[in-house]
Amino acid sequence: MVNHVKDHLGVTERRACKVLRQPRATQRYLPIVRHDQTPLTQRIIELACMYGRYGYRRITALLRLEGWRVNHKRVERIWKQEGLKVPKKQAKRGRLWFNDGSCVRLRAEHKDHVWSYDFVQARTHDGRSFRMLAVIDEYTRECLAIDVARNLRSDDVLDCGRHWQMSHCAASS
Repeated sequence: MVNHVKDHLGVTERRACKVLRQPRATQRYLPIVRHDQTPLTQRIIELACMYGRYGYRRITALLRLEGWRVNHKRVERIWKQEGLKVPKKQAKRGRLWFNDGSCVRLRAEHKDHVWSYDFVQARTHDGRSFRMLAVIDEYTRECLAIDVARNLRSDDVLDCGRHWQMSHCAASS
């Protein structure tokens, strides 16, 4: 902005900096580019590619082990300039245990081996809520039953499972 004001209004740098409230030292600053900047940047990118889950701190430690005399702040600055990021950790989908280790869940190996259920709640146009109980075969991802009611209790869940199991066993035999 200071250069733009200087060029278009023909004022001095001192005046433009004063009006725009920018320190003249900031305007006159020239970054010091070190002789090892390019090789260091290339090595940081190589290490980031080799070790995808490592952040700039661990990359700094690896660089120091290799003999580079480097500050972690410099590595962080280069890391940000190059747009490097550590990817988000993938969620463990479909864990076989609960957090407290209390129960082991079966993995579906064939059709009708493991069923799961879930509740979905919605509202009608007049604001009254209703719930849907969906029973799904985990192997085929087929929806086996959907039970809809204003309120569903545990007995309704058990009845739905028994009903579907009985009708399925009768159909397969």
